[in-house]
Amino acid sequence: LREGLKWSDGEPLTTDDVVFSYNEVYLNNKVPTGIRDILRIGETGAFPSVKKLSQQRVEFTVPEPFAPFLRYAGGIPILPAHALLKSVNTTDANGNLKFLSTWGTDVDPEEIVGNGPYRMVSYTPSQRVIFERNPYYWRQDTQGNPQPYIERIVLQIIENSDTQFLTFRSGGLDSLAVTPEAFGLLKKGEQLGQYTIYNGGPPSDSRFIGFNLNQARNEKGQPFVDPIKSRWFNTLAFRQAVAYGIDRETMKNTTYRGLGELQHSPIGVESPFYLSPEEGLKVYSYQPQKAKQLLLDAGFSYNSQEQLVDWDGNQVKFTLLVKAEEKSRVDAAVQIQQDLAKLGMQADLQVINFNVVVQKLSSRDWEAYVGGFGGGGSEPHSGFNIWYTKGSLHQFNQSPQPGEPQIAGWKASDWELEIDRLFQQGAQELDENKRKEIYGQFQQIVAEQVPFFFLVNSLSLEAVRDHVKNIKFSALGGAFWNLHELRIEN
Repeated sequence: LREGLKWSDGEPLTTDDVVFSYNEVYLNNKVPTGIRDILRIGETGAFPSVKKLSQQRVEFTVPEPFAPFLRYAGGIPILPAHALLKSVNTTDANGNLKFLSTWGTDVDPEEIVGNGPYRMVSYTPSQRVIFERNPYYWRQDTQGNPQPYIERIVLQIIENSDTQFLTFRSGGLDSLAVTPEAFGLLKKGEQLGQYTIYNGGPPSDSRFIGFNLNQARNEKGQPFVDPIKSRWFNTLAFRQAVAYGIDRETMKNTTYRGLGELQHSPIGVESPFYLSPEEGLKVYSYQPQKAKQLLLDAGFSYNSQEQLVDWDGNQVKFTLLVKAEEKSRVDAAVQIQQDLAKLGMQADLQVINFNVVVQKLSSRDWEAYVGGFGGGGSEPHSGFNIWYTKGSLHQFNQSPQPGEPQIAGWKASDWELEIDRLFQQGAQELDENKRKEIYGQFQQIVAEQVPFFFLVNSLSLEAVRDHVKNIKFSALGGAFWNLHELRIEN
């Protein structure tokens, strides 16, 4: 660690905080966190050991080669032991660690301690969060001036995207993530509004449709998914037919106004580990007749009303879940509903609040889902908690998770276990070219088995006022990754 580091309350930041963050929080089974998933090493799922050598030096030891570790160790947040240690060692009336409820929205923001360039001053629910420059932040420019230069940042909380758009146009915001439907109007107003729309190309995010492949039963012995529908979803030809039956080019040109790229892989095109179609990745172009033939060959048929029915005459109908807050995702779900209707399938849309979506996913109470994941950057192992069979985000076939009621009959397919093996192999391999081959095999399996069918990756677009200087926009970090270098020009 650098000498003289301090927390935002002036207390020293030392290797005690590093050891605390790993051993007491991230590797603590009583603290639910996806970070623990990505720190699992090898077939045994062992974790790195963390040991203090001095106030500035800390030693990490891994039980076997683990290629992603250096990238992770540089990006996992360090937490303040002096502020949180007590909460990790005490429980509430329900037996839960007090850590889990510490620093909730009811706490005085000035009690929240961090080590970043800003510290929280105030929080007004549903309105705004105000930050001021952290006077103890370590960074300086080459002339010795403290960074960041911008002294105060206000985050406005505006849930409705239309209201965000109007607030930006009226000058009430300095930046706005530009949605495809707003791009045309905003682009025309760049000069008059004194802002620039930056385009970082496709981000490492993903949008997809997935089916619940879980064949387990809950603690009452009831199946999570209707066995009739589960048989459809677990039929490979059914999933591939859905992939061939969705017109993504139309989705790109209508929902995304042409401001996107078709997505074929769980790994972003900007990643050095991406396997392109030119390199042999299987892709699904829009071929509705091929989709119908796949279904017929698998034993499905059409009744007199041209409805798709299964082997036992059951009409193929299911619920398609989507969060309400993202208009482009809802529009994509509507088109998917229409495209699948052309295959004789009835997909009933369920458009609900994102918090309810998360509850349904975690309780396995869903059939089909139009969803998305945030980008994991350039390291493919960042997706481990999605693809690992026991990962906390392995949504399409969620395994038993710590602390939840007993479930019975859960099983992983052979191809899921092969992905487990490839991720373990990829993490052990230090040669980047060999890692690319390994993660290429992973991408081929996902393309063949279609647990998720990837849709359209919207371009990373953001409008920023021209008085904000030194923007170096990228899809990976957005407009403000170099926040410490930015200046406001009056």
